[in-house]
Amino acid sequence: MSQLPFRAFPALHPGDRVAAVAPAGPFDRAAFESGVAVIAQRYRVQFDPGILARHRYLAGDDLRRLAELSAALADPRIKAVFCARGGYGALRLLAGLDGVSCSPKPLIGFSDIGALHAWLQREGQISVHGPVLTQLGKLGASTRERLFTLLESPLPAAPLQGVEPYVAGAAEGPLLGGNLAVLTRLLGTPFLPPLEGAILLLEDVGERPYRLDRMWTHLALAGVFRRIRGIVLGSFTACEERDADYTSSDVLKELACATGLPCAAGFPIGHGDVNEPVPLGARVRLDAGSATLTFLESAAR
Repeated sequence: MSQLPFRAFPALHPGDRVAAVAPAGPFDRAAFESGVAVIAQRYRVQFDPGILARHRYLAGDDLRRLAELSAALADPRIKAVFCARGGYGALRLLAGLDGVSCSPKPLIGFSDIGALHAWLQREGQISVHGPVLTQLGKLGASTRERLFTLLESPLPAAPLQGVEPYVAGAAEGPLLGGNLAVLTRLLGTPFLPPLEGAILLLEDVGERPYRLDRMWTHLALAGVFRRIRGIVLGSFTACEERDADYTSSDVLKELACATGLPCAAGFPIGHGDVNEPVPLGARVRLDAGSATLTFLESAAR
């Protein structure tokens, strides 16, 4: 089945108004302010004082977080929505987002924010898998510049280079996915985006190899690998088993080879020291033999 194209968002311009939201977990205020300072050099940033709320492991209760996110998505004056942190909590908002009007704009974040990306891709929109604000201040200037270029330029993003080919071959399709744990939680729900013909991006943090195996096998049993065309593996950070004679890479490579799909690993995307922003929904070409990911269309128009 062919994949319908996803809609690009209007290009941002310096001085545009953007919103910071916290749809998932609570965050360190200093790290958040550091990330806000980065984007404030280019855009006018606004956020509600309630963003600092805490309710157990959430940035305030569901009503607060849903109202904040819905308002930012619906307001045509807001040209982009930057997420403060992942953690956990975005999944809890999905049912409440059904019927929310969303003026075309990029949402930027990763990890638990992958649930919101999936909702946007289900709605046919391109979004940005990229640094959350609490991470952004710690990343290098080149990553920040890539983010601004992706948001503002009508040209495709620069290619990304991985480290290791797992299964040689080439494939093209829209780049979808994100955090492995979050993606598996969407199986069997109406919020899984259309994966037919996609290049699937996967990354994760703090998951021991047997848990990676279990989640990957869940995707396999659900038929995901029969629907996609290729696999891009980002960072799998702090995923090693202590004193084991195997690594998480060993496990992932074996699982990838079993799919027979073109697959390359080690792309600088995710929870590692580098988290390069990429447009989810944009068409890409994966050359797994050379571990190269080429972007065929822009996220912005």
